[in-house]
Amino acid sequence: MSEGKRADICTVGVDFGTESGRAVVVRTSDGEELASAVCAYPHGVMDRELPDGRELPPEWALQDPEDYIEVLRRAVPEAVRESGVDPASIVGVGIDFTSCTILPVKEDGTPLCTLPEWRDEPHAWVKLWKHHASQPQADEVNELARKTGQSWLARYGGKISSEWFFPKVLQILEEAPEVYREADRIIEAADWIVWRLCGVETRNTCTAGYKAIYQDGRFPDDEFFGGLHPGLAGVVDEKMKRELSPLGSRAGGLTAEAAGWTGLREGTAVAVGNVDAHVCAPAAGVVEPGKMVIIAGTSNCHLVLGDRLVEVPGMCGVVEDGIVPGYYGYEAGQSGVGDIFGWFVRHAVPPEYHEAARRTGIDLHGHLEGEAAKQRPGEHGLLALDWWNGNRSVLVDAGLSGMLVGATLATRAPDIYRALIESTAYGTRKIIETFKQSGVAVDGLVIAGGLMKNRLLMQIYADVTGYPLDVIASEQGPALGSAMHAAVAAGVYRDIAEASRHMSRVHEDVYRPIEENRRVYDALYREYETLHDYFGRGENDVMKRLKKIQRESKGGEREAQSTA
Repeated sequence: MSEGKRADICTVGVDFGTESGRAVVVRTSDGEELASAVCAYPHGVMDRELPDGRELPPEWALQDPEDYIEVLRRAVPEAVRESGVDPASIVGVGIDFTSCTILPVKEDGTPLCTLPEWRDEPHAWVKLWKHHASQPQADEVNELARKTGQSWLARYGGKISSEWFFPKVLQILEEAPEVYREADRIIEAADWIVWRLCGVETRNTCTAGYKAIYQDGRFPDDEFFGGLHPGLAGVVDEKMKRELSPLGSRAGGLTAEAAGWTGLREGTAVAVGNVDAHVCAPAAGVVEPGKMVIIAGTSNCHLVLGDRLVEVPGMCGVVEDGIVPGYYGYEAGQSGVGDIFGWFVRHAVPPEYHEAARRTGIDLHGHLEGEAAKQRPGEHGLLALDWWNGNRSVLVDAGLSGMLVGATLATRAPDIYRALIESTAYGTRKIIETFKQSGVAVDGLVIAGGLMKNRLLMQIYADVTGYPLDVIASEQGPALGSAMHAAVAAGVYRDIAEASRHMSRVHEDVYRPIEENRRVYDALYREYETLHDYFGRGENDVMKRLKKIQRESKGGEREAQSTA
């Protein structure tokens, strides 16, 4: 397509995050973002109870799929209105989703949880990516895979996470077999929302490869699944869809109903779904090996491309063509980053800091950032482990928990806030070093995601890792990446690499390591590694013993309530 024609053409990218969905209208000729809009999920994350008040056990994280439709009804039309673009000039829609987020549905795509008879059954709802209650099932998957010598296990760092597809499916089968039987499909939310947009059921190669053990053109065989549970033997044929659609391909066109939700033209091209982090790589201009993209937000995701297949301990996965066609896409991640800071601000900051933030007219995060930035590295005397939501890489263990060492009666809130930021930087450095030691090149870092606005965090990441940080120019990196894939699906560009060359924008070397800070952080990182291995590699499993006591205590509490 000629440059002149592209100048008048736009696409829409929709990013479905953990707490909200956002839509952005993007010009295809140069990636200019003309307008964006955000819609918070009305039900948020359900980790304590269902809407009817039914209590949820520990480690659960559910959502309402109708909240995702609300994003299409509110955020997309608002972004289109704000952009001033004629819907006739919008040729494609692309979506990305936090993953692995799954839901059981009927043959026509109706979620079980929307049916009256299933509203009070927790297993009928969406299981969000950070649903960790399927850790026992993940343990079963890993044990059987090791026992039977499954070759694919090494491609996931030696462990399948409780956050992934099949542990969650197995949990449904084991704990709510009636839900498993009733579900005609169990599907990634990314694929479900595409289904609702265009009326065509698809399965994308990204979520299948990274989250559902799809390697070398196939899922694990029925014998393996039957070894986990006899009822799981036919899971792929009975509950999934073997045919996969490559990234950037056209899933279909907007239905009349979806056109009514979004305000776009019926028949507008809909791209195959994608994962929020992975779709961000081309938006950050990374379409070949060398630079690692870190999407820093609620959690961190680390992505790097390679031209050969190697095994990296504790990686989340490596998938051929999983991010950019022609390369192996490597993924690692941290289960909690922004979530950790959010927890601390909500639950552990004294009133005096709230009042000081109000006086200065900034939010509490901004106030604590400013206070913590006054300190030199090491000044607070603290060291934290970044496992407040488990460890995704390189230990792959959702049973781990957070830790703070060095606190005294003199410790104050900004000290802890800074120590928590530093802990996530140490976790990122551990991931980078593991990749490099395994033979995957990491020559530079590009940061995307909401946390790139935290200047203290960015400087600490540069100091701890020793890399200058490039920063994506867009505040909506995943949505921009989805808009790029929409441009490919609509035929504006022949592939995602070409779309990236035209539509991505990156600011280079925005943050540079400070040598004096690096020396201090090198020493602190060595202490972090000591704690990391002591508590994370089996020398002391106190974190898991505490969780076991917690589960038993809560179980006894519920039993006491039921007999009262």
